[in-house]
Amino acid sequence: MDIKRTVLWVIFSFSLLMLWDNYNRYTGKPSIFFDTTTTQTAATPATPATTDDHAAKATADVPTASASNTGTTGAGVPAGVIAPAKSEVITITTDLMKIDIDTAGGEIRRLELLKHHESGDESKNVVLFDATAQHTYLGQTGLIGGTYPNHKSMFTPVPGARALDSGDQIQLVLQSEQHGVKLIKTFTFKRGEYKVDLKHDVVNNTGAPISPSLYLQLVRDGASLDGGSMFMAGTFTGPAIYTEIGKFQKVSFDEIEKGKSDHAVKADNGWISIVQHYFVSAFVPTGDATREFFTKKLATNLYAVGTILPMGTVAPGATASMDATLYSGPQESKRLEAVAEGFDLVKDYGWLTIIAKPIFWLMMQIHQILGNWGWTIIVLTIAIKLAFFPLSAAGYRSMAKMKLVTPKMTDIRTRFKGEPQKMNAAMMELYKKEKINPIGGCFPMLVQIPVFISLYWVLLASVEIRNAPWLWVQDLASPDVLFGAYNIFGFHLTIGILPILMAVSMFIQTKLNPTPPDPIQAKIMMWMPVAFSIMFFFFPAGLVLYWVVNNILSIAQQWFINEKLMGGSKAAN
Repeated sequence: MDIKRTVLWVIFSFSLLMLWDNYNRYTGKPSIFFDTTTTQTAATPATPATTDDHAAKATADVPTASASNTGTTGAGVPAGVIAPAKSEVITITTDLMKIDIDTAGGEIRRLELLKHHESGDESKNVVLFDATAQHTYLGQTGLIGGTYPNHKSMFTPVPGARALDSGDQIQLVLQSEQHGVKLIKTFTFKRGEYKVDLKHDVVNNTGAPISPSLYLQLVRDGASLDGGSMFMAGTFTGPAIYTEIGKFQKVSFDEIEKGKSDHAVKADNGWISIVQHYFVSAFVPTGDATREFFTKKLATNLYAVGTILPMGTVAPGATASMDATLYSGPQESKRLEAVAEGFDLVKDYGWLTIIAKPIFWLMMQIHQILGNWGWTIIVLTIAIKLAFFPLSAAGYRSMAKMKLVTPKMTDIRTRFKGEPQKMNAAMMELYKKEKINPIGGCFPMLVQIPVFISLYWVLLASVEIRNAPWLWVQDLASPDVLFGAYNIFGFHLTIGILPILMAVSMFIQTKLNPTPPDPIQAKIMMWMPVAFSIMFFFFPAGLVLYWVVNNILSIAQQWFINEKLMGGSKAAN
């Protein structure tokens, strides 16, 4: 029994510690366990150059072939390729996205997701790429290796459709020529896709061979995302690089700021991205061409991640082409798997991925049948409960036996008070005589902990569940807010039915469990449901729903075993 109490206290203490750690990260303080800080400054984030000040802006954000992860940028771009004063912003609208592309550099300056709105505000769509005084997030491509067109050069658009009103795709073609070298950017937007095909054609109109390299780069400020509960504060926001050898490597803005970023530098495969909660933007080069990867600081609170791909020697009058894919959208598993090898890794399930992925797969299968994520979680809970039924039944039988012998245990503690060795010996003799495993009742709880943590990360990482309703719950990925949200002592506390049901179910479970012989322990155990339920006010509603249903099933199972054993005990007497 003492071992069981110790285990419960360890779990309870660890839960409180994790609560405090998440609150620290939520309020911008350093984590106790992880270095997940995101660089933030009190100053206004660096704003990208507008079309009126391109000529005055420094050229440090144009990569060179020598710029890997060292932060060096070389000599920059000659004055001849700086964009003129005026440009045009072209807006492309598809069924899923609205994208603003500037003819100054062919730079992606805004990308709005038409099917995803901000949590709690259906009037505002999620915006990824952006160029405002408050937020900087850009997609840039161009050529290096000479005085070639880059993301600061002026491009001329080819006339064409700007909205996907009919048909399955539209294209935007931009052209720029510098010193006889023409760069043609072709953006292809397809219906039902967050992928944008991006083709770069280099035409050599000079009289000598050229050897340009293509760069693809994402630029973002280091500000963390707004909104969300403290339990979402630990999600990663920042660059990530993937190669077959190095695999998925996250690089925090803080590491780039300190010049300590560690990632793959060269490979013949891979892609670059910027990851944030639920969404990702990435440049994925096509094929196995040799490429170089870099991360660097551009300005105060402004960072870049990119890749450089040599295009080989282009003879006079010849054309060289290189294809890539831009993905900018939600981290939906099916879509991610279709982009590139390893791209599904941007959906971060934490350190229990080996358990979380099968759980999500099972949830997807159930959801295809039921069509609602709330009912899916309930059916999933039942399935998990059935899978662990033999083990949990053995644990509940052990707890029921402990409840039957509680009077004998109390008597032993009374008789041997002040004689711990004799008391422990008498307890062990009692366990042996009654065939009781003193830690058997802990197994159901311990077995569920990895599943609980994995499901937490599944609900936290899965955009499929974001804004998903169930009965009174508007968003299963956010806390239950049926009775409103309040700011109490700096905590953003939401009050809902599910955490209250959680407290009630835990209280009933406590009454079904053996009562601790120590009166102080007994009172503490009675208060533990309240303490745990306060924590669950901050948890995603889907996770609390899982735990409530699990508790109800556990109560039914434990009650049945208790009645069966007690009935058998009465019959024997």
